[in-house]
Amino acid sequence: MKITAIRPYLKKLPLTKPYTIAYGTFSDVELVFLEIELANGIVGLGSASPAEDVVGETPQQTLTNLQSPYFQVLTGRDVRHFRQIIHEVAQQYPHLPGTLAAVDIALHDAFGKYVGIPVVDFYGRKIKSLPTSVTIGIKGVQATLEEAKGYYGLGFKVIKVKTGLNLEEDIERLMKLDEIYRHKMTIRVDANQGYDLNQLKTFIAKTASAKVELIEQPLPVGQENELLSLTPEQRTSLAADECLHDAKAALALACDPKPFGIFNIKMMKCGGLLGAFEIANIAQQADIKLFWGCNDESIISITAALHAAFACPNTHYIDLDGSFDLAEDLVTGGFILEDGEMSIGEGVGFGYSMLS
Repeated sequence: MKITAIRPYLKKLPLTKPYTIAYGTFSDVELVFLEIELANGIVGLGSASPAEDVVGETPQQTLTNLQSPYFQVLTGRDVRHFRQIIHEVAQQYPHLPGTLAAVDIALHDAFGKYVGIPVVDFYGRKIKSLPTSVTIGIKGVQATLEEAKGYYGLGFKVIKVKTGLNLEEDIERLMKLDEIYRHKMTIRVDANQGYDLNQLKTFIAKTASAKVELIEQPLPVGQENELLSLTPEQRTSLAADECLHDAKAALALACDPKPFGIFNIKMMKCGGLLGAFEIANIAQQADIKLFWGCNDESIISITAALHAAFACPNTHYIDLDGSFDLAEDLVTGGFILEDGEMSIGEGVGFGYSMLS
């Protein structure tokens, strides 16, 4: 089935509330959307939300790339060759994961709709459902507790707390959360490169009784070897995030002794499903657990990440809350969310549809 049209566009979508992490505060998000239409009228939908400070690509750059004459040449290609097309785009736009992710997701959606199955079933569904964490930004102790109370009331059982600006306050926030929710919610931490090694050791020691499930990217990128001074047991609960962009980085981080026991895979770092599977396969051979994360994103790319995650047997954690805080979106459907547990329906492709 031939591709007949490729339509990219950019939308700035407001968040329901601003949030703060170790390197910035955000109140809205720019998302790039991509429609790939087939000769029979099927439209595959893709989306990208690259983080410039992590991958060096802006949404505007993504849009400009997708509007280039190169992509119009793809019209006339057969969607059944989608993997080859994605490979060619990766060669044309290396190290631009937002551009590649939009194309990868849209082509997967179009192909799944064309053959009439969910994308996850094309690769083999290994996991049926998992609880997602929901994220609390950097804020005071009382505000943290109030937000956690709201999430608990909505049925969520896992929270992820952003840290990295004030060590003592971070410790206080974690211990208060543990005091209230020890037997009710699992706690994860994302330091976003905000600690040095001594601060990390202090944080681990003073929150040991809280049983934090994992800590994402505690040290700045480039300082991964410093983590080797921690015990092997401590390192098993550390997750590589900003330092893990692609398979090449995954190979380096998978060598013994390993600084991380967990890989955080994001579509917007690795360029979509095919790039994600490359990282996932390396992690599986190295006995590294997978943790699937996101930026502020549309239901489109969140659902795509969920399909990829559930096709990998070494997936243990998901943090796919990136669409929850959007005040509006362009699609409906996709994943199913019940009491904080995410699952995939039987809709073909990625199972979402454009809002009218």
